[in-house]
Amino acid sequence: MAKLSVNDLEVEGRLVLVRVDYNVPLDGARITDDARIQATLPTLRLLIARGARLVLCAHLGRPKGKVDLRYTLRPVAEHLERLLDGNVGFAPQTVGPLAEEMAARLAPGGVVLLENLRFQPGEESNDPAFSRQLAALGDVYVDDAFGAAHRAHASTVGVTALMPQAAAGLLMERELDYLGRVLHGADRPFVVILGGAKISDKLPLIAHLVQRADHLLIGGAMAYTFLKAQGKSIGASLLQADFVDAANKLLRDSGARILLPTDHVLEDGRVVQDIPDGAKAFDIGPATRGAFARVIASARMVFWNGPMGMFEKPPFDEGTLAVARAVAASPGLTVAGGGDSVAALHAAGLADRLSHVSTGGGASLEFLSGDTLPGVAALTEK
Repeated sequence: MAKLSVNDLEVEGRLVLVRVDYNVPLDGARITDDARIQATLPTLRLLIARGARLVLCAHLGRPKGKVDLRYTLRPVAEHLERLLDGNVGFAPQTVGPLAEEMAARLAPGGVVLLENLRFQPGEESNDPAFSRQLAALGDVYVDDAFGAAHRAHASTVGVTALMPQAAAGLLMERELDYLGRVLHGADRPFVVILGGAKISDKLPLIAHLVQRADHLLIGGAMAYTFLKAQGKSIGASLLQADFVDAANKLLRDSGARILLPTDHVLEDGRVVQDIPDGAKAFDIGPATRGAFARVIASARMVFWNGPMGMFEKPPFDEGTLAVARAVAASPGLTVAGGGDSVAALHAAGLADRLSHVSTGGGASLEFLSGDTLPGVAALTEK
C-alpha cells in the first residue's frame, strides 16, 4: 500500500492517537453487536505490545455536536476493557485539560478512550481549532476507522495535517487490500451481487462495477426499477420511476452481464413469475435463488452488498439467506459490505466463512464507486 502503516511507526513510550470506528448498536448500555470493536483489536494489541500509550477516539450515533448521554462511549470503554483483559480508562471529555491529563498519565501499554467525538461541533465541520485540540493528545496518529474514512472530519482529516506521521491501522490496510482487489476486478470470473431498496443509492456503484464484473446479480426492491425498464409487470412493488431511464441505459450497456429475478415471493407468500396488478413482491423466488447460486459457484471473486428482499421480516429473508449460503460456499475470494448483508451473514453463522466482511458500509460503497476517501487520502505517503 502507498500509505504509511502502523507497522512502520516507532511507538514505544509515545502517545498514539488512534481513530477507531466504535459506532456500535446499543440496547440501553448493552452493546448488541461488537464486530466493529473486535475488528480493531489486532491494531490495539500490536501497539500495546510495542509499548505505545494509546488515546482512542471514536463517534457513536448522531448527537449533532451536543452532549447527549444516550450516545456516551462509556459502555464501549467498559466492553473494550473486558476484550483487552486490562485497564482501559475513559475520559468523560473529548478534548481539553482533563483529556490531556489522562493521556499524559498513561503508562506504556495503557489505553484511554475519549468521549464521543460528535459531542463536539468541530468534529463534523473539520474545525481547525478542534483539530488542534485533538492533535495535542498524541505524538503520532493511526487511523483504523475505515467506516468513517469517507468523512472529511477533524478526526479523520484535520488532525492528520498537524501530526508528524499519520498511518493506517491493520484493519484499514485489510479493508483497502480486499476492496482494492474488488475495485480492480483482480480475479475472474468476478461476480457482484447487489440488493437493497433504492437504485438511486447505488447508481454510481452499479455503473462502476458493471464495467468490471462478469456477472452482476440484482435483487431487493431496486430490482423492480430494472424490471420496469425491461417492460415487465411489477405490480405495486417499489419503483423509482425517475430512474427507469438510467436502469434501461445500464441494461443496454451491460449486454447480458446484469441478471435480474425471474420469480418473486409476494406479500401473501405466493411465488409467481409475473407480478399481478396491485401485488407487492417482497423477496426473490426459489428459481432466482438457484440461478444466482449457480453463478456464484462459478466465481473466483464475489462482492456482495444489500439484501435480496425484506430481510428483516421472515419468511422474506429466505432469498438473502440463500445468497449468504452461496457466497459462504464459494471457493473464490469473497467480500461483503453493507449492514444488511453483514447482518444476514451473522444471522446464518457464516460471516467467518468469507475472505473479508467490511466494517464500512458507506465507505466501502464510495470506494468501490471509484471515489477518493478523504480519510485515506490524508494519511502519510509511505
